[in-house]
Amino acid sequence: MIVRGEQIRALREERGYTLQDLAKRANLSLSYLSEIERGSKRPSLKTIDKLAAALNVSKAQLIKGDVTDTGLSLGDKIRLMRSEKGLSPQDLAQRAGITLSYLNEIERGAVYPALNTLKKIAEGLDTAVSALISHEGSLGHKLKSLREEYGLTQAQLANLAGVTAGLIGQIEHGKVQPSLKTLEKISEVMGVSPCYFIMEPGAVDQMLSLMNPELREMLMHPNVQAVLNLVCNLNEKEMQFILNFIQLFKRSEIS
Repeated sequence: MIVRGEQIRALREERGYTLQDLAKRANLSLSYLSEIERGSKRPSLKTIDKLAAALNVSKAQLIKGDVTDTGLSLGDKIRLMRSEKGLSPQDLAQRAGITLSYLNEIERGAVYPALNTLKKIAEGLDTAVSALISHEGSLGHKLKSLREEYGLTQAQLANLAGVTAGLIGQIEHGKVQPSLKTLEKISEVMGVSPCYFIMEPGAVDQMLSLMNPELREMLMHPNVQAVLNLVCNLNEKEMQFILNFIQLFKRSEIS
């Protein structure tokens, strides 16, 4: 994400704030704020939220270029575009024909909407669906977003996962696809299932739409959910064992 350091400085000076004043208002260190203004540091979205609130401006004013080119998550893009157009969450929820609580979950990144819902949100924002989706669903982007959310550098994540920082960088830039073993190590450090990185955005919704109601209902059962959570953490050898067992079970006379 490219932040307009010179814009932050201009807004600060326009309001008669010193570096110390703004740092205190945004709850940031003086040195960190100074580096942001010089363009030598790239703050997280949370930091941008703090600065925007302290300066009483929209977050979009602090980011260079089009929101669609910043590499933000889907939820962050929707929130920034909504703010830029002067829409409240209630306004956009009403335009898109969805509940306010569902929109809040989407903006927080807690859920990924189905394509039909995404189309309605795009229409409510008067933009194209492609402007919202971008490359947000790639494995590298997911890894980078989660790493930054945890406040880890590539070197720190690499050290915790037992891999090289160079490999983490290559994965995040989409230059290499990690092995299942590497993905398992990274997932364990980040506290997520390997499925989080593998599944494409909306893939679950798409699969569910192809299932009959009885199968969908069965998949929502707590016991089935528990099994699926375990499956997501299996390695290749364990998964093959389960598949072989299922085939054996189906060939048997057990009903």
